[in-house]
Parts: sequence; structure tokens; C-alpha cells
Amino acid sequence: MRLNRILLSTALVVVALVVQVTVLARLHLPGAVPDLLLLVVIGLALVYGHTSGALLGFGAGLLADIAPPADHATGRYALVLCLVGYAVGLVRPENGRLRSATVPMIVVVVAAIGSTLLYAGVGSLVGDTSARHVGLTGLLFSAALYDLLLAPFTVPLIMTLARRTENDPLAGEGPSTMGGGEGAYGWLGGGGRGSRIGGQRTGLLGKSARNRQGRMKGAKRL
Repeated sequence: MRLNRILLSTALVVVALVVQVTVLARLHLPGAVPDLLLLVVIGLALVYGHTSGALLGFGAGLLADIAPPADHATGRYALVLCLVGYAVGLVRPENGRLRSATVPMIVVVVAAIGSTLLYAGVGSLVGDTSARHVGLTGLLFSAALYDLLLAPFTVPLIMTLARRTENDPLAGEGPSTMGGGEGAYGWLGGGGRGSRIGGQRTGLLGKSARNRQGRMKGAKRL
């Protein structure tokens, strides 16, 4: 991963975790807690792809596992977000740009339900049966609802920030080496301004060369 990706992802994950622990977790909403950390992973994975999404999900989940007041086994949420980040990254379009808000919203609902099921499933394997006592159906519904309501205010902003860092001219990697370059987002196309300028320069050089050749031939005839 490039340095600008790491810096942006780290900052977003830390801010999301702090807000989730200090604000969202203390709202005492019925059912699940709004998962801002999950939305950050979704937004970054939709721009960076499945490999970076899996790495970011694992790092974000591991940080949530060790941050107080965590009361579950370390690595449990890291595994969940790693799988979610990888799966969401597979939805990323080839050109790196989503034309509709429908796809991210569907991804958020599926990821919220999937992460809740994965978290409960991993918990049952390690002997944690708290999901059964709370009610899995209520958790699934509330998790999908809260994340869906929070997504329009977070996911587009995260994706915009990620795209801007992807197109940072100081990053040292051009569009030809990275799929997330400016051309991949449709900002610069193959027939863009640079191509036209290059074609004009080539045409001018060709005309000047033909003119010189014509003058030389004329001199020989004289």
C-alpha cells in the first residue's frame, strides 16, 4: 500500500473508532450499535479494491479488538472486517467510479447483515452465546437500519477523500502503474487534452520537416 493510502486509512479508522466508542456506543439504542468502523472499511474498499480492503479491514478490526471496552476475544472482529473488506473490494468497478448511490447502499446493508452473522458465528465457535440471548433477528435488523441511515453521511465522503489521495501527483505512481489513477476514475481519457496536444505537436513537427525537405529539394533543382 502506498504511503498516502496508509496515512488516510489510519486517520479515518482512528477517528471512526473514537467516535464509535465515545459517542455511538453510549446512545444506548435498541439492538445493535451503529458500526462507523464498518462504513469506513466499506468506503475505502470500494475505492482501493479487495486486497487493500482486506488489509484495512484486518487492521481496523484488530484495533477495535484491543480498544477498551472490548469484551470479546482478540482477533474476532479483525477476521470479520477482513472478510468484509475483501468481499466489498470485489464490487469495485473496473473504472473505479460508481455511477449510482444504489450500489453502495446495497453493499452497506449486505455488509451490515453479513458482519453481524459472521461475528455471531465466530462467537459461537469460541463459546460466546450472547447473540442468542439478545436476539439475532433484532440485531440483524437494527444493524442494517442504523448503518443504512449513517451511510449517506459517511461513505460518499470517505470515497471522495480516498479518490483524491489516489490521484495525488506527489504519490509517485502514475495512471499507467496504478488502476486507481486519474484515468481510472474517468477524469482523464485516452483522447484527452494531453493526447490532442501531443498530436498537434507531432503534426507541427511533421509539417516543419516536410517544409525543410521541400526547400532542400528546391535548392538542388536550382
